[in-house]
Amino acid sequence: MARSVFFLVFLLNCSISHQGFGQSNSRSSLSEMALSIIDPTIIYDPTYFSIPYPNGDVPLGRGVCTDVIIRAFRKLDLDLQQIVHEDMQTNFNLYPNNWGLRITDTNIDHRRVPNLMTFFTRNGEEKPITMDAQDYQPGDIVCWDLGGGITHIGIMVNKRSSDGKRFMVVHNIGRGQVLEDILFLYRIIGHYTYPK
Repeated sequence: MARSVFFLVFLLNCSISHQGFGQSNSRSSLSEMALSIIDPTIIYDPTYFSIPYPNGDVPLGRGVCTDVIIRAFRKLDLDLQQIVHEDMQTNFNLYPNNWGLRITDTNIDHRRVPNLMTFFTRNGEEKPITMDAQDYQPGDIVCWDLGGGITHIGIMVNKRSSDGKRFMVVHNIGRGQVLEDILFLYRIIGHYTYPK
């Protein structure tokens, strides 16, 4: 009897540990996927492209900041093109109307930072915006205001800055898909985890 109770407690503890591991594991996996797509030869190209749906991508060797997010999640079998499109179809009025669109567009909707911010707010976990580097962990998604109405997005990864005080970011701001210490370089306007 005691042996059976011990075994049940052991199984319960393993189950609880596994659940906790799964949540943090998805964030560490996103961090790993972001690191795996670092490529400084990617040309920053904001051109509107007609791309297949689902699982469409802009031409190889090209992209913008949102394409870093899309490509990292796609390596985890999460197609933001399709997921964002489906959410926008049923909740179009909740998304920004910055571009005067009246219907969704599977070529570009998921490639716009304000749309991703809305999607992550609605479907992920919105996290506090602070000036404490410890609040930004690998796998977190961060958005910035670059000024002049320009927004930016990147993924926190499990590589620390040279002074060891911050995790670094994989992003594309015009120098390819790169790893840089930019967390507090611009004004942070969004901080998310997805999936929750």
